Amino acid sequence: MELSNLKPAVGSTKNRTRKGRGPGSGKGGTSTRGHKGAKQRSGYSRKIGFEGGQMPIQRRLPKFGFKSLNRVAYKAINLSDIETLAEAKALDTIDLDALKAAGLVAKKELVKILAKGHITRKVTVHANAFSAAAKAAIEGAGGEAVEVK
Repeated sequence: MELSNLKPAVGSTKNRTRKGRGPGSGKGGTSTRGHKGAKQRSGYSRKIGFEGGQMPIQRRLPKFGFKSLNRVAYKAINLSDIETLAEAKALDTIDLDALKAAGLVAKKELVKILAKGHITRKVTVHANAFSAAAKAAIEGAGGEAVEVK
């Protein structure tokens, strides 16, 4: 046995069906395309989302929503997250680098501190934005809220 005389096992391969090659092939005549209509003709390709003439779903469903091009998206961090981070790492100052190191924010995300939860420690917090209630809570605990641009 050599590479030049290798053959597949008997019965393991079949010739592909050649449609439209006469009645003897069993796939002659209409060549399995049926009678008349666009699908029967050469060059037919169905548009994406076409539902046979029925009103397509993207036209049946209502349009809604709008995103402003000038929108600024912040990652929300709660006071409870600040409290647990300050206790776990024994921090007096929590800045963007500390939040990134803790895995609370991604590299280029803007951070906004929200007032969910409570804070008891005196902590200086550096963030891009603060809610009014969060700023009041931080300063009420003796800390400082510093806005970073």
